[in-house]
Amino acid sequence: MRIRDLLTRDGLELTPAETRIAQVLLTDYPIAGLGTATALARRAGVSDPTVVRLAAKLGFDGFASFQAKLLGEIESGLQSPLMMMETKRPAAQGRGVAQAYIRSVAEGIGATADMVVPQAYERAVQLIMDTKGRVLLLGGRFSRFVAGMLASYLSQFRPNVVSIGALSSASFDLLLDVDARDTLVVLDHRRYQTDVIRFSEQAVERGAQLVLLTDTFRSPLSAKAKVSLIARLEAGSPYDSLAPAVAQIEALVAHIVASDSRGRRARVQELEHIRARNAVTIESSGEQDGRSRKGDCRKSAADTPR
Repeated sequence: MRIRDLLTRDGLELTPAETRIAQVLLTDYPIAGLGTATALARRAGVSDPTVVRLAAKLGFDGFASFQAKLLGEIESGLQSPLMMMETKRPAAQGRGVAQAYIRSVAEGIGATADMVVPQAYERAVQLIMDTKGRVLLLGGRFSRFVAGMLASYLSQFRPNVVSIGALSSASFDLLLDVDARDTLVVLDHRRYQTDVIRFSEQAVERGAQLVLLTDTFRSPLSAKAKVSLIARLEAGSPYDSLAPAVAQIEALVAHIVASDSRGRRARVQELEHIRARNAVTIESSGEQDGRSRKGDCRKSAADTPR
């Protein structure tokens, strides 16, 4: 269990001084715990022995072992696929590899479901759907494709949805028009990208509300987010799975649909009308073709001499 989880677990009884330390640690996690015990005590306005007592209450022999655990979390969060290639080599062989991997992904989705806080999803939907300005969506090297999927969903329910895609130097120009009316939805998973973090931090500085989808190691953006949705992405491979992140965005869509807003329903109906009119999908194309064929038959019958 991570130190963040130890500090927030049910049943943990803290004194007022220990609570101040916990608040400092959680507000600037994990950076606040990487200095000396004296530095942490000074930031919290408590004594050095209080820091040591909190570490003991969390189950550590002292502040040194507490800090070693924290450093281990950071190291795990920064591991690359290359570093994990040997340690996470699939145990199954042959045809069993695919089955074992898919099962590990299913376990990750199950663990993500166990971490769902309904109020967090409700808050995320509120920030996305009620914002008066734009909804901007941003992700990393792979997660930007999941962000794009969410953008496609959201465009059916509200206007002014912008999928930023791969960040470039020109992308930062978008910050010019960002203000307090906007909501920024970011998918940031380990290994956290500096450009995604930089763009997001500056958007928040300009007033945007941040909705963050991240992993159990938590993006550095967690401290800036109005709400964070956590997923367990570890799978039976050196590469984390984005399937739990996809499940998260679909859960957000489920919340939106469950709200049953007349305005949203009317928008979807209008969208379907436009798609049908332009034969966007196979079934609508078939309907159009059917109508054309019927029209042709009527015309042929009328033109046939009797």
